[in-house]
Amino acid sequence: MIYLDSAATSLQKPPEVARAMAQAVSRYASPGRGGYSASAAAAECAFRCRTELAGLLGAAGPEQIIFTSSATHGLNIAIRSLVSSGDQVVISGYEHNAVTRTLESIPNLEVRVAATKLFSQEADLEAFRSQIDRQTKAVICTHVSNVFGYILPIGEIATLCRERGVPLIVDASQSAGVLPVKTEEWKAAYVAMPGHKGLYGPQGTGILACGKESNPTPLLTGGTGSESRMQQMPSYLPDSQEAGTHNMPGIAGLHAGVQFVRRIGTERILAHERQLIRTLAEQLNMLPDVKLYLPGNRAVQSGVLSFRIEGRDCETVSEQLGQRGIALRAGLHCAPLAHQLAGTSETGTIRASVSAFSRQMDVMALAAALRNKMEI
Repeated sequence: MIYLDSAATSLQKPPEVARAMAQAVSRYASPGRGGYSASAAAAECAFRCRTELAGLLGAAGPEQIIFTSSATHGLNIAIRSLVSSGDQVVISGYEHNAVTRTLESIPNLEVRVAATKLFSQEADLEAFRSQIDRQTKAVICTHVSNVFGYILPIGEIATLCRERGVPLIVDASQSAGVLPVKTEEWKAAYVAMPGHKGLYGPQGTGILACGKESNPTPLLTGGTGSESRMQQMPSYLPDSQEAGTHNMPGIAGLHAGVQFVRRIGTERILAHERQLIRTLAEQLNMLPDVKLYLPGNRAVQSGVLSFRIEGRDCETVSEQLGQRGIALRAGLHCAPLAHQLAGTSETGTIRASVSAFSRQMDVMALAAALRNKMEI
């Protein structure tokens, strides 16, 4: 199979991820729940993983790293810690349903969308500047659009939030492991991400990096292995956010994935992904019926490319490509606001997305399939 859907999940993993997970299944008990070697080994693995993540994500320390089941889980903790009924928040025009549906569930919330023309960092920054006011309780912004691979000016948005004293939540689902994430430099309140995309960990893992001053409200309550006499959750991180048994096979696999990313380096991974997307865009741009959605400035593009074939249904095309061994995703990609900006709310797009394991021959095979029309 030619796999070009890494924005959904990275299917190809470093081999050490599976080895680490297999070892965890047979050797790790619950961390913090016992004084014996299998429990201690699990606790050490979890700590090493937090330490690697803190280094990669620019967090103040390993205690600021919360393990979650997904980016969605982490975003729920972050949003519900800062936003209440009757508040006002500002979001970008590219947000995923993990953000917008969570906000929709909070009663009487005013949601301002800093929407502007496609793929303009200057216009995006100005839109945030105009929407944030004294009533704004939080700003929530994706680092990279999952639909278009467009990189938002998160550093400048973070500076604006600091100047105006507004907490910032960053959705790094498409950037962690590919672009620098700078939790403390941005002074972000929270940065959420999955473990199974650019960090090459297994599905069912996620991370919430908390700013040094953040005090998140527990989303789940229960046993933590610490402060067991108390009937309240511990007041300190990460224990206050990690009720229940840890997913140690997931954490072990995530640790191996993060080690892989740090060994290769995000700059090298990004350069590889950009080169593949540039090649694909050049090939598809030669086809008369294909419409591409990508920035003119390639410096604000990551490893994702959306396109449509005029007069053809995107999901049908994607399904037919899948039947021939080319895996992509079609539709709205759980981000309807981005499609409103692009004018593709009715059609959606076909999305190709690459990873560190994608090859030149993969994108060329997709281009050849579309060029030959393959009865599509």
